[in-house]
Amino acid sequence: MQFFLLGLAALVLALLVIGGFTRANPTIMARQIRLAGGALALGAATLFLVRGMPGPAALLGALGSWLLGSGSGVPSWGGGAAKKTPGQTSTVTTDHLEMELDHDSGGMSGKVLKGMFAGHDLDSLKPMEVALLWHDCRFIDPQSAQLLEAYLDRAHPTWRDDVARGERAMRDHEGRMQPAEAYEILGLKPGATDEDIRRAHRDLMLKLHPDRGGSTYLAAQVNEAKDVLLNQRG
Repeated sequence: MQFFLLGLAALVLALLVIGGFTRANPTIMARQIRLAGGALALGAATLFLVRGMPGPAALLGALGSWLLGSGSGVPSWGGGAAKKTPGQTSTVTTDHLEMELDHDSGGMSGKVLKGMFAGHDLDSLKPMEVALLWHDCRFIDPQSAQLLEAYLDRAHPTWRDDVARGERAMRDHEGRMQPAEAYEILGLKPGATDEDIRRAHRDLMLKLHPDRGGSTYLAAQVNEAKDVLLNQRG
């Protein structure tokens, strides 16, 4: 943020210098101001993106692109329509995602690059599948997690409540996994033997282990399910 403030101060100083040439061509002055503002906005967008804040980065990137790509006129704040170049997009690539922001609509789309949904477009996934991908990215890839949050907030505004409600429904009042959920996760029925539990756990881990392109979150759930069922017999 300190670089952004320094850049803003530099822009203000530049504007004061430009304003001193009162006899200069107004069109040239307007263009210089617009270009300076666009460069500053893009610089700030880069800073926010590096710091893992894609939301502000996208907004500042869109503003900077508009300022640098607009015509010779300046935006009208008095109710007139401001000119802008249609069809512009911004692309951000993280470890798990390649996301694209449409400047006209604010819509987000993207492709999954890593994990159990690798190669899939986000729009082709169900909300619960995108939420599962978000679970996987929360700790190992925070930048991807923030992009997924922005995507879900726009496409499925109630997703946070849905996820929390689903998790509460399957756990007791202390937040522990219930045996019924553990059986469901392992694909077993009550009364399964210890050997059945270990076999189901082993088979699922072969499919879901993160090293094999599976889900970190689901692998953790499978491990917990095995522990819950085996410990309740101790």
